[in-house]
Amino acid sequence: MKRLTKETVIGFIGTGVMGKSMAGHILEAGFPLVIYNRTKHKASELIDRGAKWADTPKELAEASDLVITIVGYPSDVEELYLGKDGILHHLRQGSVAIDMTTSSPTLADTIFTIGKEKGVSTLDAPVSGGDIGAKEARLSIMVGGEENTFNLAKPLLELLGTNVVYQGKPGAGQHTKMCNQITIASNMMGVSEALLYAKKSGLNPENVLKSITSGAAGSWSLSNLVPRMIEQDYAPGFYVKHFIKDLKIALHSAKEMELRTPGLELALSLYEQLAAEGEENSGTQALIKLLEA
Repeated sequence: MKRLTKETVIGFIGTGVMGKSMAGHILEAGFPLVIYNRTKHKASELIDRGAKWADTPKELAEASDLVITIVGYPSDVEELYLGKDGILHHLRQGSVAIDMTTSSPTLADTIFTIGKEKGVSTLDAPVSGGDIGAKEARLSIMVGGEENTFNLAKPLLELLGTNVVYQGKPGAGQHTKMCNQITIASNMMGVSEALLYAKKSGLNPENVLKSITSGAAGSWSLSNLVPRMIEQDYAPGFYVKHFIKDLKIALHSAKEMELRTPGLELALSLYEQLAAEGEENSGTQALIKLLEA
């Protein structure tokens, strides 16, 4: 694919919490959209708006010029791309595949290599911003792969995010996302402890937020997730189970580089405890429930 036009058929796999909104932005921009999801009813709204349904990833790949995927786990990515009926076996030469799942940097490099052999260009482009960022098209998108492929796909990615940055070679997008998740991991412990401290000391949590969100303590989690904690809203913008997956990938990569990450290790242990108490399908802000118990 030499350039992106409004005739370029976009395939989108994974219409979950974030993917549904992301695919919707592509549809609104006027691109022909083909979608697939393991659970069809989660794609019904997009189908009603004009997206075409594919019964299998293979069917979607054969019908698309550029495919975007955002699924759950590295094992899902591996099966989706490299399995018996994986999309790399069915995409036409010259097409592009962009995996926006948070996954393994090593797997991203493997997918790039096999794609190259088959004449398919690939990018690893994980995102940050949660359900809010996906709905408002304000995601931060971190991209690894060949720069000419990035330049070709950038206009499409800019429909989904306001901060689209090329990070370098294949796998670089995933490594950047690990930096993001390591930062969030310790920050989530901090904002949870701060809110509990505010409550215990008799402060009004909303007033505390007014003071600290615009100061040195300010962060996305503080501004967007602490209000949910105050309201005891633990619906998932990002699932605990998926955060655990991300933290395990980050910890594995850090150990391979012989890097000490005590904050990451503590956060992972706390989130695993939280999941063991039945909160794996809650949002990451549910960490406060474990600390206040």
